[in-house]
Amino acid sequence: MHITNIPLYTIIPFILMLGSIALFPLLSHRFWCKNKNKLLIAIILSIPVVVWLLLNNLEFRLIESVVFDYLPFIILLGSLFVITGGIFVTGDIEAKPSVNVLFLGIGALLASFMGTTGAAMLLIRPLIQTNKERKYKTHTILFFIGIVANCGGLLTPLGDPPLFMMYLRGAPFTWFFKMFLEWLFTNGILLIIYFFVDSYYHKKEPIEALISDKTNIRPIRLTGKMNFIWLAGVVLAIAFINEQYIPFVQLNPYSKFIREGVILIMALLSLIFTPHVTRVSNNFTWAPIEEVAYLFFGIFITMVPCLLYLKSNAQILGVTMPPQFYYYSGLLSSFLDNTPTAVTFHSLALGLGVHSENMIAGIAEESLRAICLGSVFFGAMTYIGNGPNFMIKTIAENNNIKMPHFFSYIIKFSLIVLLPVFILVQLIFIGF
Repeated sequence: MHITNIPLYTIIPFILMLGSIALFPLLSHRFWCKNKNKLLIAIILSIPVVVWLLLNNLEFRLIESVVFDYLPFIILLGSLFVITGGIFVTGDIEAKPSVNVLFLGIGALLASFMGTTGAAMLLIRPLIQTNKERKYKTHTILFFIGIVANCGGLLTPLGDPPLFMMYLRGAPFTWFFKMFLEWLFTNGILLIIYFFVDSYYHKKEPIEALISDKTNIRPIRLTGKMNFIWLAGVVLAIAFINEQYIPFVQLNPYSKFIREGVILIMALLSLIFTPHVTRVSNNFTWAPIEEVAYLFFGIFITMVPCLLYLKSNAQILGVTMPPQFYYYSGLLSSFLDNTPTAVTFHSLALGLGVHSENMIAGIAEESLRAICLGSVFFGAMTYIGNGPNFMIKTIAENNNIKMPHFFSYIIKFSLIVLLPVFILVQLIFIGF
């Protein structure tokens, strides 16, 4: 079959896969909380796609998606998960607004270099510990989700999975630094808003809570520091083991896995040299990365026909301008997963066949920037927009912090705090 003749029904498994991720946690949490059930859904929905691709001699597309997209993706996420899981932060300092802003600001910076999941899991527990004497702290967790778990991860391919997928499609490692102003503006505005909100609630705190907060002080301590060496190794591997710096890598597509080999070595060194007690203290388990591996196995297979369809029908779908890429990728990233969303709109942009002076990853640079901004930022709009969001919510609730439910989060936080900032990003940096 020619790739221009992709039947629309072939994207149904992909829609069902994303629908499962969005709805099962809400409708059947007990079923969905078991990773084996996630793998079962992924396999069931993948089988008809695999059969269809094989029958139509499109197995090379399946190989491209699984071998050259899924494997590097899961190796990077898994390695970052292992390495950051070996870093444990403890302590309890005074929870003043300035201190909380510092926590979130550091998290925004770390998110770009150790991933939003890594930065969030590293800092969420010490942030909760620092604020444990305070009565009003739900707002702090909400802004933590927005800044550390999402908007902070914009500056490198390690920051958020959608960016890594764009890196795999040819965007240079250093290109993502071009979005520094967008990163600085968005996180800066959110931090300023948070400072005023936290200052308001700090004044409302009972006097006994403030006294207890000032007297119960334990200095911040960091264990597992060697893992920063392995983290630096991952950063350097991503930055320099590619066609841009090592020409022979492009001679054979499998040569690219030298990079993944180095990344796996960094993860193995972390497992070997990090004391077991450190991971126990960090509540480290393999369950979260197993969940990601199972779900994205299904996503990367079922999305193949969808990518082919979008690429071949891009001209008639009407998405051509950067603001459209920004808002459409943002809308889908809010309620689905932002990684397949970014890949989907990149494929759509490829199908437009637009050529300009500045082409990055095969598409116009302004379109790529809009896709990256929309996918990363709007992942904060709901609990299901990005992987760390629900994890943070669960940890907070386990520490007796009352969190808003799914729709309350959107109404009381996303729409009134995040969305206005994201609209400003479009007006200032993307245009009309």
